[in-house]
Amino acid sequence: MSEATPLTQLNEDEQLFRSTVREFAQQAIGPLARQMDEEQHFASGLLPQLFGLGLMGIEVPVEHGGSGGTFFEAVLAVEEISAVDPAVGVLVDVQNTLCINALLRWGTVEQQKKYLARLATDTVGAYALSEAGSGSDAFALQTRAEERDGHYVLNGQKLWITNAKEAGLFIVFATLDPSAGYKGITAFLVEKDTPGFSVGKKEDKLGIRASSTCELILEDCHVPKENVLGEPGKGYKIAIETLNEGRIGIGAQMLGLAQGAWNYAAKYAQERKQFGKPIAEFQAVQFSLAEMATEIEATRLLVYNAARLKDAKKNYIREAAMAKYFASHVAERVASQAVEIYGGYGFVKDYPVEKFYRDAKIGKIYEGTSNMQLATIGKLVLSGVK
Repeated sequence: MSEATPLTQLNEDEQLFRSTVREFAQQAIGPLARQMDEEQHFASGLLPQLFGLGLMGIEVPVEHGGSGGTFFEAVLAVEEISAVDPAVGVLVDVQNTLCINALLRWGTVEQQKKYLARLATDTVGAYALSEAGSGSDAFALQTRAEERDGHYVLNGQKLWITNAKEAGLFIVFATLDPSAGYKGITAFLVEKDTPGFSVGKKEDKLGIRASSTCELILEDCHVPKENVLGEPGKGYKIAIETLNEGRIGIGAQMLGLAQGAWNYAAKYAQERKQFGKPIAEFQAVQFSLAEMATEIEATRLLVYNAARLKDAKKNYIREAAMAKYFASHVAERVASQAVEIYGGYGFVKDYPVEKFYRDAKIGKIYEGTSNMQLATIGKLVLSGVK
């Protein structure tokens, strides 16, 4: 794209892709969103549809059964799905921006051949880094890996793992040598049916309730040497670089959420009448919707810019942190204002904005809290000041 081309302008292929995903989300996901939220259960019938449409392997090369698409297209998919249900959006996001990206960058030829085809066609992926004592301090993890008789034995517990219930493949981070600090951390590809591996408690969450968030338990979990992702001791590098990409995905999820909440609020404002006319004709409501729309467009520019930079193989770390930070704050503000525009109806579960408001809160927390994003942004913007 030339410098004069607006970042939000899409080429014909991107427009077609976006419209296809939007139609699918509205027709296939929309009718199930409330039920999935209430039951805290991801509708199993949706998974084959997501795979069939190619949304679970967007960047996977065609020779491995994927769509051969771009990171930007993955971002578009997450945005459009999240405008209908952010819980489904995060499942697609983790699959594409974390699991598949990690394999594309760090996987051996054999690993890519074996696992990318599965991730693109029928297997959900999960990313297991967090533990009870390692959240923002991600590398304080206690899960141990011990080399033994030509394989590794993993012991420990992981918490808050997205997609855990649906996943068949997990990228698990463990430390080979605690005394080496972050240089002892190693990433492993662990299949769900590996002996010693089990999915534990499913968390009862405030929002994105259809998305499974579970603990993982590793008790003498035997992993073959060929399932080390990257190199032993390089797990910290894989985690950092993958999460930088993932933050753009979370930015897209929050962008879609904000747009979905705005769409409902704007429509309701034109239908709801008070004092003999639609509330959209009152200046206060117009100003609220205008402010929301402006913040959403600013978010879209930040998210799209970071995604375009990533596809262009340019440095995007600062832009990814800015996109994730800003998008999560905008999503919460817009969802809150949408509830207020609905008035009393916005506070009850019969209307969709209440769910958007609950779903928005996680944006400031996972894949790097807002404070961690500010720390990254501050360090990078100040590095160029003389």
